[in-house]
Amino acid sequence: MPTTLRARDRVATRWNSLPGWAAALLIFGASRLISTALLGILFAVATGNGWRFASYRRNANFFTFSGSWDGSAYRIIGEQGYPVDLPVDGAGHVAHTVWAFLPLYPRLVASIAAATGLDFYLVGTLVSTIFGALASIALYALLASRIDRAGALWAVTLFTVGPFAFLLQVAYAESMFLFLLFGALWAMVRRRYLVVAALGVLAAFTRPGALAIPLALGILFVLRWRESRKPEAEPFPVAERVRMAAAAALVAAAGLAWTGIAAAVTGRSDAYLASELAYWSALVGHQAFVPFAPWFLLASRYLGWIGVILVLAVAGVTAWYLTRRRLRMLGPEIIAFSASYALYLFAVFLPQQSIFRLMLPLAPLLGDPALRRSRRSRVAIVTCCVLAQAVAIVVLWFLSFP
Repeated sequence: MPTTLRARDRVATRWNSLPGWAAALLIFGASRLISTALLGILFAVATGNGWRFASYRRNANFFTFSGSWDGSAYRIIGEQGYPVDLPVDGAGHVAHTVWAFLPLYPRLVASIAAATGLDFYLVGTLVSTIFGALASIALYALLASRIDRAGALWAVTLFTVGPFAFLLQVAYAESMFLFLLFGALWAMVRRRYLVVAALGVLAAFTRPGALAIPLALGILFVLRWRESRKPEAEPFPVAERVRMAAAAALVAAAGLAWTGIAAAVTGRSDAYLASELAYWSALVGHQAFVPFAPWFLLASRYLGWIGVILVLAVAGVTAWYLTRRRLRMLGPEIIAFSASYALYLFAVFLPQQSIFRLMLPLAPLLGDPALRRSRRSRVAIVTCCVLAQAVAIVVLWFLSFP
């Protein structure tokens, strides 16, 4: 046997002997070299040319750069808390305010920064990177319960090198939210509903989107109940039904709690909703919120009736994709959650540039076998992902916001 082949066999043997979580961690570590290099190169180019970007500060460095955009709002929350009075513009509309951001991530970062004396953005970068690693492990564990090891690790690879993978290490709440979300889904697969409830409640105070968990639990409840009525079907004990319903109720209550908290502190019943809508005004003006209308509102504003048809087409393609027979191998939990989260985005989110970032919770769908048909296709996909990540950093980190 040629020396090269023997070396490859040894590497493959060692790789396959690693625990899955360790392999996922190594993949994440390698991906951080890529993302850090891309962010570092662009930071050096920007500062070398005197460009002023969102994270410009008197002590501009790589970590303050990594705290651009949402990181700045998180620092205000962590160090100053939330204002009692909502800021308003000259017309009386609520202006941009930190009430649009949830408290768990900034409070955690601020607490560590205060205890260690380190800069908020440095701690934020470290915390996000740690949660990014944990999210990668949780994603592997979730998928490995449904598909083979190679497929689960391939999904982790796509997750960690994708166009928005740099968000797993910047001072954003994304990586923490993803860890909690994937952990809740892992517990859902194993029917550990108390764990689902605990992680879901934490996720609800980290990023919007946790309401997809109780909806997914509701779908699974109906499926289990219908299946249990068939002859010789797996039983659906009353105790399990109670735990499942309780978990759904707790996470749903937590997902809606911030609206009440914002109202109680500011004295304005629509404080949270008005804070979110303030970020829509640049694209669609000041609008009243109507569920399931935002996508049609934006599309029709810029593309007319063609935009409406385009939105319907996107909804149709999404429904078709999630109901494909080959996707069923991922299990009803992943499909139910993915459908619930897609419905959440369609119901409440205005599809702007942040839509790509908000699609990260759909990462379990990367276990789709269609994404790993051949070695050549896998190499091409990874290459495109890395190039797209560089483009995303330039376009969003410098010219807009992710």
